[in-house]
Amino acid sequence: MGDKIKHKKRGKVVGKVYSTLKNSDGLTITEIVKKTKLNRSSVRIALAKLDGAEKVIIRRIGMAKVYLLRGENENR
Repeated sequence: MGDKIKHKKRGKVVGKVYSTLKNSDGLTITEIVKKTKLNRSSVRIALAKLDGAEKVIIRRIGMAKVYLLRGENENR
């Protein structure tokens, strides 16, 4: 039963990160952490899941990675 609870929490984290990205023109991990008040590790895992599901685009700008949602942001 403990695994089911963890799985539900992970789903909520991914949803929170997704909705944060939906309301932006692209954010770094640090910016997502500040907006969501989640810890960096959870945000990184959520972004990896979204990347694996091909829901985000990752753009490198210098040392930073900027995360954007696929779809409406692809042509920017």
